[in-house]
Amino acid sequence: MSIKENVPSTAMVGLGLRREMLTEFCQLTPPQIEFFEVAPENWMTLGGKYGRQFKQLTEQHPFFCHGLSLSIGSPAPLDTHFVQNIKRFLDSHQIKVYSEHLSYCSGEGHMYDLMPIPFTDEAVIHTAKRIKQVEDILERPFILENVSFYAAPGAQMTEEAFVNAVLAEADCKLLLDVNNIYVNSINHQYDAQQFLASMPTERIAYLHIAGHYQEDIDLMVDTHGADIIDPVWTLLQSCYEIHGVHPTLLERDFNIPPTEILLAEINQIHTYQQQAKDALKVRKA
Repeated sequence: MSIKENVPSTAMVGLGLRREMLTEFCQLTPPQIEFFEVAPENWMTLGGKYGRQFKQLTEQHPFFCHGLSLSIGSPAPLDTHFVQNIKRFLDSHQIKVYSEHLSYCSGEGHMYDLMPIPFTDEAVIHTAKRIKQVEDILERPFILENVSFYAAPGAQMTEEAFVNAVLAEADCKLLLDVNNIYVNSINHQYDAQQFLASMPTERIAYLHIAGHYQEDIDLMVDTHGADIIDPVWTLLQSCYEIHGVHPTLLERDFNIPPTEILLAEINQIHTYQQQAKDALKVRKA
């Protein structure tokens, strides 16, 4: 199954859809918002007015799904019943794109947080096997997101090496989160540009960008609750220059401003995508 069947390669800009946005966007979705992304866990059981509004939007616009609780790196057995429910949801709304975090959130119980997988060879093989199992059930390619993390227990390799190893072993695609690279580069003191350049271009399906909270000079917390800062914008521009233009999703999970404020950041992404495309044309001329 080719990822080209699932994720458009053209320049697109999307927004994470929140429940409080439904009524507004059912009445009018700004044309600058070219796709939406949702966490299936938050929408699978939705009925009534919200369910009808959601169905209206999925019939009118492209949708991506980005999961929260699959727990792909967990030592516990894969919850195949949960994966089957996700498949039914994706099928019912004809959503072809499904991504999840390179993390885990369950063991002997559910921890309701994204925990870092130990950066080991054993974890690479374990995670890759589970990814293939999920792909078999979903009948869709699995897209894996690089995550923010605050400790690396049991690490035997770098984050960069671990991400690349899992992608290669599972032969899956990458959801490249630009803000997570920046956050981790501050918290773990590595070169964000070097990490970005080390990601495999051919595996990138789409991008995330978001704001975060600065707890201290050397501690950033990935919150998706603030405006994007200049160093992250710069990293996004570098991403387009290095890896080409990919669909890019603005995440904003709380402290959500009015749509016109969100559109300022969405329009900025459009601008950077166009600049990158124009620069490529000049280089080819």
